[in-house]
Amino acid sequence: MGPALSHAVELTQRLIRCPSVTPHEGGALTCLEGELTALGFVCQRLPFGAGDDRIDNLFARRGTEGPHISFAGHTDVVPVGDHDAWTHDPFGALIEDGRLYGRGAADMKSGIAAFVAAVARLPADAARGSISLLITGDEEGDAINGTVKMVEWAAANGHQPDMCIVGEPTNPKTLGDVIKNGRRGSLSGHLVVEGRQGHVAYPHLADNPVTRLLAMLAPVNGCELDGGTSHFGPSVAHVTTIDVGNPATNVIPARAEARFNIRFNTEHSAAGLIGWLEEHFARVGGDWTVSWKSNAEPFITAPGRLTELLSDASEAVTGRRPELSTTGGTSDARFITNLCPVAEFGLVGQTMHQVDENVLTADIDGLSAIYEECLRRFFTGGVA
Repeated sequence: MGPALSHAVELTQRLIRCPSVTPHEGGALTCLEGELTALGFVCQRLPFGAGDDRIDNLFARRGTEGPHISFAGHTDVVPVGDHDAWTHDPFGALIEDGRLYGRGAADMKSGIAAFVAAVARLPADAARGSISLLITGDEEGDAINGTVKMVEWAAANGHQPDMCIVGEPTNPKTLGDVIKNGRRGSLSGHLVVEGRQGHVAYPHLADNPVTRLLAMLAPVNGCELDGGTSHFGPSVAHVTTIDVGNPATNVIPARAEARFNIRFNTEHSAAGLIGWLEEHFARVGGDWTVSWKSNAEPFITAPGRLTELLSDASEAVTGRRPELSTTGGTSDARFITNLCPVAEFGLVGQTMHQVDENVLTADIDGLSAIYEECLRRFFTGGVA
């Protein structure tokens, strides 16, 4: 028999064994609700949406007064993918050679378990205020009926925290490397250009949509849109696919389309980028249509009380002071920034969404120790 598992690692195992692939709850929120209720939290399940779009979420709070610190995360996970490629059961939560394997180990059931275990170790008289958790089941999906709705609900029901930590896996290599204190915005476009089919030997009798499509894509074809800011690198735009569907080499096609994505900093907004590009498309001319999907505006949490709290706690536990960064994709922090100051700090994310996703059990315990240090410092120092 091996050594006893810590509370954080054991709870992570129980959460991984819940097959909570978006949009299915899979028992993960129920597991958390039981754990938090036993720790004195008042729990509320917050389902949003209807039918196939219905998502279950969990809000839990202990205490009614300030100061109020919150933790946010998600129990939903991406699909397993090629099950046969896994060397460990993706929902088995097996520990081997000091690593815990399973879907959600890195992203981000371990982070949630680490925070819950940290709260469990905190003496009752050390938390003179409130602790809450916003846990969604819709981070890996369309993010329509998850955190964005929970934030609206929390604001309307008197649950606005002083600050929030999101437990996403922010560290590229080692626990204590990086705190995310902002994220870029994301804008996707689907551009369709109509032309007139014809023989390539008689181009004057046709209208080649590919020519106009390529001209329209010039500003978003592997381009930097600005020089960056003090907190962000340059905004970047890339074409992700061009589709014509024309098997013939001697036929000008009648239609061509493309998709592209822009990751942009606070120098831009989605509305501003859309206006700029549609003006450009119109100048190229012809028959075209475009549809847009904007699911994230950029935000920054300026260095201050929250980032110092996380940095000091991480340095106290790991001996390393994390770098502040705004790189990477989007996260639910983009919604929480409308509620309170928010920053992200969690485990090493090297294997998230991969086959044999895994984390070091020692890192789970290390993260839990950092969260506990954050809580102690928060309640000792109050909120500036």
